[in-house]
Amino acid sequence: MSEEAHRRYAEIMRDVEMMIDDHILRQKQNQSQTQGQDGSLASLMSPMPSKLGMLVPTAGPFFSRLPLEAAFKYQDRKRYISSRRYVAPSFNDVRLVLNSAQTMAVTGGALQLATFDGDVTLYDDGESLEPSSPVIPRLLDLLRKNIKIGIVTAAGYTTADRYYDRLHGLLDAIAASPDLDDTQKQSLVIMGGEANYLFTYEPSSPHRLAPVPRLEWLTPEMAAWSEAEIAALLDVAESALRDCVRTMNLPATIVRKDRAVGIIPSEPHIRIARENLEETVLVVQRILELSHLGSQTQATGRSPPPPSGSNGRRGIPFCAFNGGRDVFVDIGDKSWGVTVCQQWFGRQGGAIKGENTLHVGDQFLSAGSNDFKARSVGTTAWIASPAETVELLDELADLMQKKLS
Repeated sequence: MSEEAHRRYAEIMRDVEMMIDDHILRQKQNQSQTQGQDGSLASLMSPMPSKLGMLVPTAGPFFSRLPLEAAFKYQDRKRYISSRRYVAPSFNDVRLVLNSAQTMAVTGGALQLATFDGDVTLYDDGESLEPSSPVIPRLLDLLRKNIKIGIVTAAGYTTADRYYDRLHGLLDAIAASPDLDDTQKQSLVIMGGEANYLFTYEPSSPHRLAPVPRLEWLTPEMAAWSEAEIAALLDVAESALRDCVRTMNLPATIVRKDRAVGIIPSEPHIRIARENLEETVLVVQRILELSHLGSQTQATGRSPPPPSGSNGRRGIPFCAFNGGRDVFVDIGDKSWGVTVCQQWFGRQGGAIKGENTLHVGDQFLSAGSNDFKARSVGTTAWIASPAETVELLDELADLMQKKLS
């Protein structure tokens, strides 16, 4: 029975894998048509959508193949999915199969940049990256392999000491490592506030980090965002948050920063109901969209034309998300944060491409889902805990070693 189930599950994964291959082929054809339009009949014809595109109209871009059949066989050996008689393959089974397929796709020299969320990805929610964390030696191993690391977090601190408090275990381990050269140690950046504060590793600093002036790393699209429009968007967001606090009687306090505004529990021991946090996110998103000040446009590596009838205005990109205990609205989102990392590390030889980038995070489903935004600029892996991040990095290291040998 388990052999038959294994065969049938593998066939399904192979069928989906082939649909994704076809989708990628048509995606490349559409890109070449768009880039080379010459007015001919062939270039003006609407391309036929892929089967995957018809079944899942919201499917985004794919940066790499996904060897789903091989990934399923790998996970089946770990989770014994085919051996279960009464419990069908679960959401988590499928999520981990997709993660394995993605790690298989980026190994063999393809991976140049790995970016990570902070809370729930590198450390437990609200905690810090302590020296005893098992994720630290795995991150050091990536640096030894000359893979760049970006920690792209929603935590919006303006000073290095606050990030050192959260990441001191990793930063001190890099400083003390005898087998990392200076270039490898400089291959770590912190992007805070989704896409608002960039810090690089600096061994001479007491906090191991040095802030980078904003004008040195802003992309051309980000440089066009006006400070007046940013302030106006945050004013509207703050007003919407106050309305939510009042109408749902939330035990929360408003926090306003230069590039963000949010609500936090009025007392440390208080927990706001998840449903109310989700409602707050959706209300604020809707109000900002209707105000025409905000835009859900994500970074794509290129600047799309403004929508018709917009008088050239696109609005300021923002991200409203449920952080588990709070709700924040940040300027930009993780697609812009990852894009900055790609361009920062690719200053000499050109920006690191999406197929050479892997973003690891936990926020892909709930309202705001800020890690999901990185899906538009690179490959992604969806984890549910720091322990899963450790397993993913072990899997990645194992696949790299096998491909090298």
